[in-house]
Amino acid sequence: MTSPNRPVEIVGVAHLGIRVADLERSLRFYEQLGFRHIAGPFEHEPVVILENAAGVEINLIINATPASKGNVLMDIAEKHAGYTHVALLVPSLEETLARLAALGIEPSGGPVTFPNGSRAVFVRDPDRSVIELHERAPA
Repeated sequence: MTSPNRPVEIVGVAHLGIRVADLERSLRFYEQLGFRHIAGPFEHEPVVILENAAGVEINLIINATPASKGNVLMDIAEKHAGYTHVALLVPSLEETLARLAALGIEPSGGPVTFPNGSRAVFVRDPDRSVIELHERAPA
């Protein structure tokens, strides 16, 4: 019998959903981060599934207001509850910074070094969603 006080077991992240306004613009951006179009949009759902070589899945939900002025969670003074960013692991921050520069993607923050020695740089997608590109601390 399972204990009623035992927490729900989480074994990983299945995918990340990101609301976007312009599918083609978003596809071009996420392809530069190594994601490829797997499926969608679907007849009854405005969703496109992307995946990278490591199996990380992103679902682009194509229903954002095109006139959005920014990210309501990050770009206005009033702080709303919700997800502020996703942190994607990269093997080397130096290589990542070089690739971003070659692709013409400007960091929106960082690079930063965290107290545990991990490092990161932040970028924004075309709809201003924040993506942290995170290198783990040296062993």
